[in-house]
Amino acid sequence: MPDDLASSLHAGWLRCTQQGRRLELRCGGDWILAHATPLDRQLARLKPRDIDSVRILLDDLDRLDTAGAWLILRSARVLEQAGLKVELADVPERYAPLLDKIHVDCPAFAGFGKRKPVEVATHGYMAFAERVGRGFCHAMSQGARLLSFFGVVCQETATVIVHPSRLRLATFVTQIEQTGLNALPVLGLLTFLIGVVLAFQGASQLTHFGAEILTVNLVSIAVLRELGGMIAAISVAGRSGSAFTAEIGSMKVNQELDAMRAIGLNVIEVLVLPRVLGLMITLPLLTIFANAMGLLGGALMCDFALGIPIPQFLEQLRGVMGGWQPWLGVIKAPVFAFLISMVGCFEGLRVENNATSVGRLTTQSVVESIFLIIVADAIFSVIFSMMDI
Repeated sequence: MPDDLASSLHAGWLRCTQQGRRLELRCGGDWILAHATPLDRQLARLKPRDIDSVRILLDDLDRLDTAGAWLILRSARVLEQAGLKVELADVPERYAPLLDKIHVDCPAFAGFGKRKPVEVATHGYMAFAERVGRGFCHAMSQGARLLSFFGVVCQETATVIVHPSRLRLATFVTQIEQTGLNALPVLGLLTFLIGVVLAFQGASQLTHFGAEILTVNLVSIAVLRELGGMIAAISVAGRSGSAFTAEIGSMKVNQELDAMRAIGLNVIEVLVLPRVLGLMITLPLLTIFANAMGLLGGALMCDFALGIPIPQFLEQLRGVMGGWQPWLGVIKAPVFAFLISMVGCFEGLRVENNATSVGRLTTQSVVESIFLIIVADAIFSVIFSMMDI
């Protein structure tokens, strides 16, 4: 193997030096597209023998573009596949982002720099414990990132409150229309049927005790305290929360977010805040609508199955509607809306530069939103119980 493979071109050159069982490749000059062909020929002539490792030194580079970076990484990958340990050393700070970008985005380099883990035989319970530990660590890491994003959203919200003119009013109104008005038909039908089912199932049990009239109490308490707000929140999480993730994720894949940052726009202010604030206004109104449709379904079923006319249903309902009862579900709604929109936008901003991650994180955002809704509802139930509400 020759000791010097320097190119006759002054722009880009490659020299190799063997020290014991290690080969050092020093790249210098201009590794750019205009000189890629002769550099590729030099790299093709490399036939390392009697060595264990290769060290590629890049501190002499004057210029580097995508083509040159691809040649360096491709050669490193080929040498590693030949069983050699390859190391990129003395990488100039200005070229590190370009090399990292190509390393991540090009599937051909997916395994570069990673050694195949040693297979260790484990018992079934050890493997189960490992999976549980990994899942717990992932959940804690995800929670920390979400909490950090929560802080950023709160900071930007405070800024918009101080400077209301910074709120994108057109986007804000559009989000209210898309998340609220367009969701009314599906949500109304769903909660109406929930009210019908509650009344029918409750009546079938209460008739054994001669307490059919208490079906009104059962339906009203269940709908107003829990089911109306919960069904509205879960429906919005599946419909609007997933849409937030898909929309922002698609913009990231198409590099629209990078373009927005390049022209000086605040991504949180432009994309996240209108969705968060719009949904926090919309979901309480949807909860009121869901409660009304659930009670309507219960009233019609009571009239049909139990012979309780609508006026009597309303009279019995009036006795249940005292105090905070009608507003408990509405009080929870802004918190549910904030959780749904925050998770949806957070997962959208985490999308990688491929279409697969859009679908995966969209599904993940819905699951996380529903989980947080249930946790928040349980916390509200404990608080309301402690306050005797």
